[in-house]
Amino acid sequence: MRFIFKTSYEQDIRLAKHGGHVFWYALLLLLLLAAPWLAPEYWLAQLTFVLIYGVIGLGLMLLAGFTGQFSIGHAAFVGAGAYAQGVLTSLGLPFPIAMACAAVLAAAVGVVVGLPALRVKGIYLGIATLAFGFIVEEVFARWESLTGGNAGMHVKSPAIFGWQIDSSEGFYFICLVTAVLATLGVLNLLRSATGRAFVAIRDSEISAQSMGIHLARYKTLSFALSAALAGVGGALYAHKMRFLSPDQFSILQSIDLLLLVVIGGLGSVHGAFLGAIFLIAMPQIISLTKDYLPDAIGQAPGLQAVVYGAVLIGFVLFEPLGLYGRWLKVRTWLQLFPFYRKGMFKRQKSFQKSDRLK
Repeated sequence: MRFIFKTSYEQDIRLAKHGGHVFWYALLLLLLLAAPWLAPEYWLAQLTFVLIYGVIGLGLMLLAGFTGQFSIGHAAFVGAGAYAQGVLTSLGLPFPIAMACAAVLAAAVGVVVGLPALRVKGIYLGIATLAFGFIVEEVFARWESLTGGNAGMHVKSPAIFGWQIDSSEGFYFICLVTAVLATLGVLNLLRSATGRAFVAIRDSEISAQSMGIHLARYKTLSFALSAALAGVGGALYAHKMRFLSPDQFSILQSIDLLLLVVIGGLGSVHGAFLGAIFLIAMPQIISLTKDYLPDAIGQAPGLQAVVYGAVLIGFVLFEPLGLYGRWLKVRTWLQLFPFYRKGMFKRQKSFQKSDRLK
């Protein structure tokens, strides 16, 4: 008889910690696979956007949540992938090859941004990425021979080696497969030495460097991988919208993406998709509640921006871990019920001592 002992390290690196995770994730996957037959076409379209923004959110989460690099110009990488997809598919390239090229181009743009950003951090890195976002948006508007300029560019429906995908159901399955593969890829990356190096850089650059982690190499790699995922999301976004214009990738889009990861929960893969759900659902909720508000409030032009700002302030003050952090507290409450104490989930104010050494 042979005995097999699993160390705690082997248990920590498994994708599914226990059988319950396997059951619930399998059930979620089955519901997503059955969505085209269960949900109306409008809600299927919204779910498709959630998957697209989830892929983009995974990239920004890898950069901001796990590496600690601040980016306010992430829409530029999405735009690079979207325009590359539109141009390459118009030249006759199959959808998978065009999307792979779009990811590589976006990753190259991410390296271009990551190299100068090695000398700055914090708010200065945010300003640098913001300036880059403005530059890329201007390039999209001025390079009329390639992008169509402000007149925009039409994108063909995806074709996979001669198989034309015109239905919304078919494109939904493409987005679902891409989102699942991107999620598995990010989860496996975070379990590797590279992912652990990203987290070490986020926690303390000095400590990471003292352990032999090459800061420049891993920061640049983080920008490249984040931009590649944004490029994949941009390629899907191009086929979903069927029309591209420079104002779709403005600073407002970058702020929305930053809002996605902050409200979803920084430092969690689940937070990318929870934030995507929030980003897609919130405009619908606002439009439904407008009729029940006074005209002075409901018809105000900046109502959505005010609501977004109020929600962001509320999360920063009362739930800095985002929607995923709130879910962790609810799950813990359910596990301890009825053996819980009042005030046990009260947020404790703390700070990282390593921040003083950066």
